[in-house]
Amino acid sequence: MLNPSELTNNLRVIQHAWHSCHALAFGVEVLCSDLVNACLTP
Repeated sequence: MLNPSELTNNLRVIQHAWHSCHALAFGVEVLCSDLVNACLTP
């Protein structure tokens, strides 16, 4: 059985991983939209 501090620590790690994933996805989305705009504008 995990003690509360270990559980909180694990949750913090998971939360941090989710945040990183969202930040990465957002960055890719911005880059792709810039690329699409560059390709579409003459």
